[in-house]
Amino acid sequence: MKSDYEIAQENPILPITAIAAAMGLPADLLVPYGHYKAKINISQFDEEKIAASKLILVTAITPTKAGIGKTTTSVGLADGLKKAGKKVVLALREPSLGPCFGMKGGAAGGGYSQVIPMEDINLHFTGDFHAITAANNTLSALVDNFRFYNRGKPEGIKTVLLKRCLDVNDRVLRKIVTALDGPNNGIPSETGFVITPASELMAVLCLSEGLEALRKRIDDILLGYTFAGDPFTTKELGVTGAITALLKDALMPNLVQTLEACPAIVHGGPFANIAHGCNSIMATKTAMQYGDYVVTEAGFASDLGAEKFFNIKCRTAGLKPAMTVLVATSQALKLSGGIKEDSMMKPDLQALTKGLKNLEKHIAILKTFEQKVLVVLNRYHFDTAEEIEFMRNWCKEKDASFAVNDAFKLGGEGALEMANAVIDICNNPSPALKYTYDLSDDIETKIRKIVTTIYGAKDVVLYKKAQDTIKKIKKLGLEHLPVCMAKTQYSFTDDPTVSGLDGDFKIDVEDLVINRGAGFIVAVCGDMMRMPGLPKVPQANFIDVVNGKIIGVS
Repeated sequence: MKSDYEIAQENPILPITAIAAAMGLPADLLVPYGHYKAKINISQFDEEKIAASKLILVTAITPTKAGIGKTTTSVGLADGLKKAGKKVVLALREPSLGPCFGMKGGAAGGGYSQVIPMEDINLHFTGDFHAITAANNTLSALVDNFRFYNRGKPEGIKTVLLKRCLDVNDRVLRKIVTALDGPNNGIPSETGFVITPASELMAVLCLSEGLEALRKRIDDILLGYTFAGDPFTTKELGVTGAITALLKDALMPNLVQTLEACPAIVHGGPFANIAHGCNSIMATKTAMQYGDYVVTEAGFASDLGAEKFFNIKCRTAGLKPAMTVLVATSQALKLSGGIKEDSMMKPDLQALTKGLKNLEKHIAILKTFEQKVLVVLNRYHFDTAEEIEFMRNWCKEKDASFAVNDAFKLGGEGALEMANAVIDICNNPSPALKYTYDLSDDIETKIRKIVTTIYGAKDVVLYKKAQDTIKKIKKLGLEHLPVCMAKTQYSFTDDPTVSGLDGDFKIDVEDLVINRGAGFIVAVCGDMMRMPGLPKVPQANFIDVVNGKIIGVS
């Protein structure tokens, strides 16, 4: 089979104006960025149309080195629904340069199930990540400048909470010291960087519905504390307008297309292991206004991305998903079942059976939200008919719907079984969404409910830093905020080497971070880093420009 790059290059691509016209988007809302991508300048939503649209979440089992193919499945489902005659819009997150040049390469799907132009989407795209990075670091510079000129004064800033960000995996920036070599360079401070998808401004952008909501959230960002012990926000600094100006265009959702000319809105990119892991509310609501069916995804597995999609995004935006697609692969299940990596492509019903415990756990998680679940096997060429039939029968015994996705090889045609299963479920969609916790619960109770109900842990252990921050949260009157768990994606525990399927573990919360502008409290679990590092052999080693074409980002 041809490479992702070859397939993307050989596929005809329509002008973005044609894609917009086909989805019914008025020409005056389209802001083209070249011929094949555009922004959508939408400021008002038709809530009746949004309520009538069927929102489908795509999530997955616990990720492994083999990958799961959640984006490939999402794109394939959209193309399959289009082929089945439905008016559908895809809504995805933007890829980050960190993983693109780090471990995984691009994040635009694969095979015959891709969004295009693939190189643009994976690299600079429309500049949204750069705008967020610039806005964050401008805000940091303004904070340090205010601190410099007001040092020692009661209204001066004693403690700075905001960290700079960069959309690069760079472990040496996790902990740094600034303003060395003389008093004219500022006040020496211990600080650090987070990756741009983990920055509060990324979450602020993704959870803002319109320009005024964006401005209000920027106003509310807690930058630090004064010498008098008072909270110091962007509003106190007086620069909300400047930061809003930097993000004005980035707030507009981006429109591209799949290989089969299905409209795809790709916007926002918070990671699900260190942030809330969903694309923007603006993107999802725009998609729902123009699509009878909307396919979206949340990062990593159901215990991370899906949990935050329901408890944070849906609660904030008032969204109600019609159903959830749960993606699995045979090799990921076999790895979960204890088989070695070099044997995962070989038939092994015993390892597959053991690995199904992981799938069963994720089905149970989704059912706590009252979601109707479709288990989708993202098919690989080495999957046997016996293994597929075994999984189909197992799902039937567990009262879970099942379908095979062969979109990687066959595009929308290979996704028709999955698409038809989705249509059937959407005819009798999930009931009202049930949240894991109430906003009236205190922060510790919210965390405890997540770790016991979702992860299956015995309990949570709050370290001293976390306990001290809870006191600040109470003092600030922010106990009503939801919680965003920052936890390893490779386990239900906070230790990536232990599966946690037996439930014999506790979750250690090292610290809490107040993201007042974003509107949630981040609980940092175990040794979770908000600035990733590069692997021994980064994907950057394989990216190049050949004959004027970028290769290696697929």
